Amino acid sequence: MKKTTLALATLCGVTGSALAQTDLTYQKPPQEILELADFERAPLLMMDSQLKYLVFNYTNTYKTLEELAQEELRLAGLRINPVTRISSTARYYNKLTFKKLLGDQEIAFEGMPTNAQIANQTWSPDESKIAFTNTTAKGVELWIIDMATGKANLLSQANLNAVIRSPFVWAADSKGLFITVRPKNGDELIKENQVLPTGPTISNSVVGQTAQNITYQDLLQNSTDEKNFDALISSEIYYIDLNGIAKLWAPKDQYAKLALSPDGNYLLIDKIIRPYSYIVPYAKFPVLTEVYTKEGELVKTINQKPLIEHEHVGLWQPIRVNEIFLGEQINQQHSTGPKHKMVVTQPKKCLTEILYTNGKLLSLTNQVT
Repeated sequence: MKKTTLALATLCGVTGSALAQTDLTYQKPPQEILELADFERAPLLMMDSQLKYLVFNYTNTYKTLEELAQEELRLAGLRINPVTRISSTARYYNKLTFKKLLGDQEIAFEGMPTNAQIANQTWSPDESKIAFTNTTAKGVELWIIDMATGKANLLSQANLNAVIRSPFVWAADSKGLFITVRPKNGDELIKENQVLPTGPTISNSVVGQTAQNITYQDLLQNSTDEKNFDALISSEIYYIDLNGIAKLWAPKDQYAKLALSPDGNYLLIDKIIRPYSYIVPYAKFPVLTEVYTKEGELVKTINQKPLIEHEHVGLWQPIRVNEIFLGEQINQQHSTGPKHKMVVTQPKKCLTEILYTNGKLLSLTNQVT
């Protein structure tokens, strides 16, 4: 009896060990559950202002395992794919189609990328074309769709930098785009496990200065993070025409925003500058705002936002410019919202107007000298 029990125990142990080593793959649920969960999302619709075209943007219902398994760096409030240089949380579209509003047939665009990961779809100013990015295993490409022919064409290499926001801005004549490109002499990323710390990270508080602050995630933690952040957001600006011919427009820097004036003659550029912070994300880092001509000539430095580590809590807020726009007039988009905003109405003279949080224009008009 004891021998039989021992034999059974040994057999069970062997069987249990064998089961523990079984290499199982991911399984699909029963068909009834699969039909409930695996559905196609309704497409995002894009329409031109002349009501000629309706563009359908289709997306996967869920991210693929390949997307979820991609490398990710979390720096200064950003989640970045360090290989492709785009946000690791980006929501991609896998198919674009269109139809004329007076027609019934939904048509697929010709020449679209295979296994597409589409983002940043933007009409050209004359609404004859759509620009979009496609993310590949190597990086981010720029593509153009000609609405007249229904054909898509690859315009750039897979070297765009889309870490912070869309890596392109249309030129006013719709004949080209300004793009942010990964620098040719860019710094290599540093792996955390390859660097030995030389000392502790010390944070100093100012005596007598108290302020409430929000707790943020994914912040910079040390000098290695700072260097990797510099490397990831650094770009060169190129002007690229619709034939794919690119010309360097501005040298390597840490560009955070490109915006074109309504007349197309000026570009407003935000650059992230030091010092950085370990307690707030990049949106509160110092920013240098400059206006350039479309040829790349510096017109004026119009603002330098300081590092913002402590926010005032309460109904009263000091007037501070959070965001700057180029424009001939103040439109509804710029005159509402919780932020103080400055609209540069005459870039050469740098005439400015400050807007208060409730959207009412203050009687504060000045010429920046």
